[in-house]
Amino acid sequence: MIRVAIVDDHPIVREGTAALLAATPDVEIVTTGATLAEAKHLLDDDSLDVVLLDIRLGQDSGLAALDGRSRRRPAVVLLTAYDYPQYADAALRLGAAGFVQKTAPIAELADAIRKAAAGGLAFGVRPGAGPTFSGRELDVMRLVVDGRSNDEIGTVLGVASKTIETRLRGLFDRLGIASRTELATRAIREGWLDLPPHR
Repeated sequence: MIRVAIVDDHPIVREGTAALLAATPDVEIVTTGATLAEAKHLLDDDSLDVVLLDIRLGQDSGLAALDGRSRRRPAVVLLTAYDYPQYADAALRLGAAGFVQKTAPIAELADAIRKAAAGGLAFGVRPGAGPTFSGRELDVMRLVVDGRSNDEIGTVLGVASKTIETRLRGLFDRLGIASRTELATRAIREGWLDLPPHR
C-alpha cells in the first residue's frame, strides 16, 4: 500500500482528490494539509511514501517547501492548475518526482503516485521549455510588479538605477517584451514570481 498525504489550500480539491483516490486499491490517503508549514512538516514524515503538493498554497508557492530539501523520501508529486513548463522545470530541479495538472484524469494521478513511490519520475508537463531567471532578475521583476521606478529598485537592491535599466533591457530582449507593464503582466500571468532562482 502506498501511503500518501495531500496538501492543497482548497478544501474541495483536497477532499475531492482524496475521495477519488480512495477507489485506487494500492493507494491509502493517510493525512492532508493546507499550508506551506504543514507541507514542510509532512515532507519530514518518514512514514509517508508520497506527498501530493499543490503548487499554490494561498499566498505561498508550494515549490518553497522543496527548496533546500536534501531528502528524497517521501517523494513529491506537484499538482497544478497551470500548464507552465517553467514550473515543471523548477519542480524537477528542486527534486520533485512528478508534476501533474489538476485537469488530468485520476488514473494519470494514480500512475504518477506509483511511479514516484517506486523512485521514478512522472511529469505530465514537459520540463525545460520555459524561461529561467536568476535571483536578482526575480528581485527586479517583483519590484517592477510592485510599481517601483528604476531609482527605487536600485535603492532597494543597493545598485545604480543604470544597472537596473541594463538588467531590464536584457530581460526585455530575452523575453521579447517591449515594456515594464508587459513584463509585470507576464510575470504575474505566467507565474514567474513563484519560480525559485535558477542556479
